[in-house]
Amino acid sequence: MVSRLNALLRRIPLWVVWILGLLPLAFLLRDTLAGNLGVDPIPRIEHRLGRTAFYFLVGGLGISPFLWLSGVSLIRFRRAVGLIAFLYICLHIAAWVVLDMGLTWNQMARDVLRRPYLTVGMAAFALLLPLAVTSNAASIRALGARAWKNLHRLVYLAVPLAGLHYLWVGKLAEPQPLSWLAIILLLLCLRLFRRRRG
Repeated sequence: MVSRLNALLRRIPLWVVWILGLLPLAFLLRDTLAGNLGVDPIPRIEHRLGRTAFYFLVGGLGISPFLWLSGVSLIRFRRAVGLIAFLYICLHIAAWVVLDMGLTWNQMARDVLRRPYLTVGMAAFALLLPLAVTSNAASIRALGARAWKNLHRLVYLAVPLAGLHYLWVGKLAEPQPLSWLAIILLLLCLRLFRRRRG
C-alpha cells in the first residue's frame, strides 16, 4: 500500500504543489476584494499571510519525520513547500511594511528592536533568506553538497523562532500557537533522536 502511494506521489508534477500552495493567497485576495475582512482589513491580511507561511514552514519541517514514521515520501515536494512558505513570509512582511507601517523605516527599526515578537520574526526571516536563495541545483553545485546541507540546517533554528513569533504576537499564551510550538519541538526531537540512533 505504501509503495503504491509513493509511486502515485512520484507522478504528481511539482506545479500541482505550487497551485495548491497559492490557493490560500487566492482566497485572501477574494476576501479582500469582496470586503469580507471587516472594517480594519490590514491586520487580518497580515495575520492570514503569516499563519499560512507558518503552516507551510512546519509542514516542510515535518516531511522527513513523516517519512520515517509512515514510509510515505514527500521529499521531492520539500523544496517547493519551503519556497511557498518563504513567499508567504515575504508577503507577510510586505503587508506589515507597506500597509501597516506605511514605509516609516525609522519607526519600523525601533519596533523591531523593542518588540520581541518582531525581533524573533525578523531573525527567522534573516535565517530563511539564504535558504530560499540557495534552494536550487546551481547553489548545491556551487557550495558543495555538504556545505549546502549544513547551511540548510538553519531551518531548525528558524522554524522555532517563527513559532515564538506566532506565540508572542498574540500577547497571550493562546492554545493554538502553544500547540504549534509543541509540534515543532516534537519534530526537532524526532530528528535528534534519529541522529543519535544513527
